[in-house]
Amino acid sequence: MTDPATTPERAALQKIDTSVPHSARIWNYWLGGKDNYPVDEQAGDAYTAVFPGIVVIARGSRAFLRRSIGYLVSEAGIRQFLDIGTGLPTAENTHEVAQRLAPEARIVYVDNDPMVLAHARALLYSSAEGATAYIDADVTDPDRILAAAAETLDLTRPTALILSNILGHVADHDQARAIVDRLMGALPSGSYLSVNDGSLGIDPVFEQAQETYNKSGAVPYNLRTVEAITSFFDGLDLVEPGVVPVTRWRPEPGSPTPEVVAEHGGLARKP
Repeated sequence: MTDPATTPERAALQKIDTSVPHSARIWNYWLGGKDNYPVDEQAGDAYTAVFPGIVVIARGSRAFLRRSIGYLVSEAGIRQFLDIGTGLPTAENTHEVAQRLAPEARIVYVDNDPMVLAHARALLYSSAEGATAYIDADVTDPDRILAAAAETLDLTRPTALILSNILGHVADHDQARAIVDRLMGALPSGSYLSVNDGSLGIDPVFEQAQETYNKSGAVPYNLRTVEAITSFFDGLDLVEPGVVPVTRWRPEPGSPTPEVVAEHGGLARKP
């Protein structure tokens, strides 16, 4: 039997600082999850007091992820997913959506948040036909990510790279572009890139709330213009409707016209 003191969950929990709010835990709180601490709830409530619309953005982002994965599996025929910046497990995680449609799908999750590591087993319940794995790594180390992902995924076959609300944590835009280019450069033709992040120039109240949050001591998250977000897809073929507010990316048929939110996303195929 493994010594409880040395399990990954225990090791991760020992590194969690519960005195400082953390974006993954705050995001979990906005999504209605329970994997957070009072400091995260306080920071989340302070944010929503300034900008209540952040809850719509958080849930719209999750819905965008679900719809884009549905497209990738059902229309693009993708069966492999590399999800970097996974965040805390909630409902409709990547493997749940993908394997519900294609049980043989294989998913690798990547995050460097000790709270996510502590809950990683929730991400590893795969269908019998498919596989899931979790890598404890930083988005700024794409070479390590690719090497570890290759233990579960066949990177000579089309793969979907998912970067959901993670590139905003890379302050330098050129560095963020270089990370995307390195990761997509290692994937073959027919692979896809899915990106969504908070956007500048849409809602000044959102921008004010984010600026205040970034000064709170939490890890900063940098909003980018729609043009900058779109640049991550340079050299790829965007799937219609292109880079749009996440609420307006292929909404469910018959649903009311979604509101515009300051979170843009898109999906593109590598030629």
